Amino acid sequence: MKRERITGLGALLIAAAMAVVAGGCRGTSADPPPPPPPAVVVTPAVQRDVPVQKEWIGTTEGNVNAEIRPKVEGYLLRRLYVEGAFVRAGDPLFAIDPRQFQAQLEQAQGDLEQAQAQLAKAQQDVARFRPLVEQKAISQQELDNALSAERAAKATVDSKQAAVHQARLNVGWTRVTSPIGGIAGAAQAQVGNLVSPSTVLTTVSQCDPIRVLYPLSEQEYMRFQERLRKDPKAAQEPNLELVLGDGTVFPYKGRVLFEGRQVDVKTGTIQTVAVCPNPGNLLRPGQYAKVRAVTEIKKGAVLVPQRAVNELQGGYEVAVVGAGDKAEIRTVQTGERVGTLWVIESGLAPGERVVVEGFSRVKSGARVQPKEESAAEAAGAAGDHPAPAGAPGAR
Repeated sequence: MKRERITGLGALLIAAAMAVVAGGCRGTSADPPPPPPPAVVVTPAVQRDVPVQKEWIGTTEGNVNAEIRPKVEGYLLRRLYVEGAFVRAGDPLFAIDPRQFQAQLEQAQGDLEQAQAQLAKAQQDVARFRPLVEQKAISQQELDNALSAERAAKATVDSKQAAVHQARLNVGWTRVTSPIGGIAGAAQAQVGNLVSPSTVLTTVSQCDPIRVLYPLSEQEYMRFQERLRKDPKAAQEPNLELVLGDGTVFPYKGRVLFEGRQVDVKTGTIQTVAVCPNPGNLLRPGQYAKVRAVTEIKKGAVLVPQRAVNELQGGYEVAVVGAGDKAEIRTVQTGERVGTLWVIESGLAPGERVVVEGFSRVKSGARVQPKEESAAEAAGAAGDHPAPAGAPGAR
């Protein structure tokens, strides 16, 4: 009996242990609940006519850049202008020692007076000989000699008058003046230097209007010429904006002045010159300026925020959320950028929802939890949210 009780107790313990093990196995084999779909922010692709802008890197240059050189040789006495200031045409810039040229002028005036005296004597001889020839008192040869001497004396007077005029010019050229109105640069010669016509004293640049030099690709040049063929007045329209080095847009628009003679075979670009009003001479030669212009109007363009586009191995992708909130990674072909938006040439239809936040959490065929955002909100938020890593807009 005792043994039977022990055997029955053992059976109960074994059954209890098996029940515990079975319960534990049932608890561990149960599947955990699936995770919720990832939350993403989506916005619809919009369609509208958009102006396509192009930008080129340019530099400013004076409309006229005059190198100031003296006409005469001499010692520099004074600088008569303020370096970097605006000067008017005719304003004196430098003074050269005039004494040697004053002496040359006085000598030339003396030579002229002597020649005039000789001319007066020759004229008196001719006046005296004419009636004597008629009276047969002197020969015709003597009168002819007197007439020849008169003409020679008159030629000498003309020559001496030219020498006086040249001497006066030399005296006047000892004061070097500006031929144009503009900004005068730093003096390249100092007081006391011996200067000559080969010496550059300074440079004066006319900055209103100011020129902007920028390279235009061969393809862009051909499109521009085609536009001019259809609308010859297009070149006269002030439609060029200047974006300055600090990011501000210059308030005055410019226009294309001319294109260069040839295309650079190394870069495939042609030098283009634009001219822009510059009241107050705010812009100076040598400044950086980004030239921006609307080159065409793209009709019915499909637009998405730039942060919706992801770059991968040279291609571009967007995440599209379709029916049933299922996502699809789709390859697209991109076009021009318009502000914070990007033109999609192919691969996306107007109205389709694209992911603007949470692209990295999206998988093709998987469901997502989309949060709707209007196109205007998505475009406005582009400047506040950095683009995902690898995206074209990422920094």
